[in-house]
Amino acid sequence: HRGIVKDKFIKLFTPLNKALKIINHKACGFSAPKDKVVKATEYQEIILACKTPKKTMSSRLEWKKLGRSVSFVYYQQALQGDFKNRAEMIGFNIRIRNVTRNDAGKYRCEVSAPSEQGQNLEEDTVTLEVLVAPAVPSCEVPTSVLSGTVVELRCQDKEGNPAPEYTWFKDGIRLLENPKLGSQSTNSSYTVNAKSGTLQFNTVSKLDTGEYSCEARNPVGYRRAALITGTNANDLNISGIIAAVVVVVLVITVCGLGVCYAQRKGYFSSKKSSSALKATTMSENVSF
Repeated sequence: HRGIVKDKFIKLFTPLNKALKIINHKACGFSAPKDKVVKATEYQEIILACKTPKKTMSSRLEWKKLGRSVSFVYYQQALQGDFKNRAEMIGFNIRIRNVTRNDAGKYRCEVSAPSEQGQNLEEDTVTLEVLVAPAVPSCEVPTSVLSGTVVELRCQDKEGNPAPEYTWFKDGIRLLENPKLGSQSTNSSYTVNAKSGTLQFNTVSKLDTGEYSCEARNPVGYRRAALITGTNANDLNISGIIAAVVVVVLVITVCGLGVCYAQRKGYFSSKKSSSALKATTMSENVSF
């Protein structure tokens, strides 16, 4: 009897257990809707979609741009600000023509409509990311350096989105990130950082003398800086420095010997005695 009762108990609670598993599975799998991200290239068009129930005669729609301060994009059935001239409404959606980098940010549409429980409000958010081509990068290249020293050339663009990567050129030939793989330069002491845009020579030499330019590139486009005045690597004139030091030492030595000779001959003592005689004569004249 106990076995029969046990079997009936299991059969009775099996459907209930399955139902509980289904309920728990749905609860665990629930997640809040994430913000949508749409991308648009600058000066092209984009549609910001508001995913809400179908529009009715009593629905009220508002679009806002969020940030430090909230600004209206669509309010009281009219586009606001500069969107008046370059945007249009397509149902609940906004079609923006000629997108600019200033349009980037988070937008929220709010739809309110009366219901049996009162005023029903639904929201949907979308983030607009504007892709921008790089501008002409600015470069810092020294015109003259000393051989054997560490030299760094810099290339930077502040407008591209996403951030561009950089390529350096010497005399119109691309410098590889790994100089050992290239045959265009016999000096392999340089390193190129494509992310930061720096070109560093760990030990610069005359082989590095030339005209340099850099290029900034991202998925939207690329721009190259104009040809930059060439860097001239000069050798340190060791022999000239040694010669100059020797001359200075000789001059100091000769002057020292001259002073010693003058002291031995009594030139400085005779001058002192004549000065003392003059002082005595003057004092005698004053006493008379």
